[in-house]
Amino acid sequence: MNLIDGLLQVRSCSLVGLEKNTGKTVTLNYLLRHLPDACRVAVTSIGLDGESRDQVVGTEKPEITLRRGTLFATTEKHYRQRKLVSELLDVSDIPTALGRLVTARVLVDGKVIIAGPGSTEMLRRWMRGVENEADLILVDGALSRMSLASPAVSEGMILATGAAYSANMDTLVRRTAYVVHLIGLPLWDGNEEDCISVTGAVTDRVLEKILNDKEAKGKRLLIPDFTKVFADAMVWHRFEQQHPVVVRQRSRLLGLTVNPTAPNGMVLDSDTLCRRLSDATGLPVVDLMKGQNGDE
Repeated sequence: MNLIDGLLQVRSCSLVGLEKNTGKTVTLNYLLRHLPDACRVAVTSIGLDGESRDQVVGTEKPEITLRRGTLFATTEKHYRQRKLVSELLDVSDIPTALGRLVTARVLVDGKVIIAGPGSTEMLRRWMRGVENEADLILVDGALSRMSLASPAVSEGMILATGAAYSANMDTLVRRTAYVVHLIGLPLWDGNEEDCISVTGAVTDRVLEKILNDKEAKGKRLLIPDFTKVFADAMVWHRFEQQHPVVVRQRSRLLGLTVNPTAPNGMVLDSDTLCRRLSDATGLPVVDLMKGQNGDE
């Protein structure tokens, strides 16, 4: 199953970049370009996406292109800067750092900077407000704010990874596979027996404490979802050898996209990288950067 087929099976999907410059915006543009015309799409972001130049490091970035009929949310400031024709639908009291949140519908294709709600509750509130107007809601996310990509927010997820995450292919595959493993943790069966429930951050210290507790031996660890895990991979895998881990909510990971080029110009072999990531995760992996030269 390819990314588009998987996407059409969910009502909402978060796009998460494991690092800056892993191709998350390219992924968003690809999905918007290839979704069927009949699919009503709404788009927002938990950060700031679509600016032509990165505000932190100054590198050029791909702009976001929206087609006619797409709903989008952005701030008042960025709505005024849009390079498309749109119909204003709502100016909400949902706060952002750059003014109120504006929701609009594209009338003539063009480019826009997307900037959405900054908290989980505000994001969910906006999504509830547009769910009757959209078949699919896309949320442009970020690993640094993974909680806004949690199963409590979106039904599906696509990860963007690449050489910016690590320019060493072995390390890149290993680190990406670890995140994929966490996202795929089994869903809790509802049985409270023999469960150690943790609601906050799951750190190395928390895991070591459980490992050293003789009374906890063999018990299941129950956590809200994968976004609560902040443990080192080696500590985590050692913990799982003694304790099963289950989650209250689980995202459906639809696939991976990769950018084989690092910010310093180093380029990994795309075919090898895609094959190794697919073997390690069992998921479809696509190098969308090839599409920048028309090879999709």
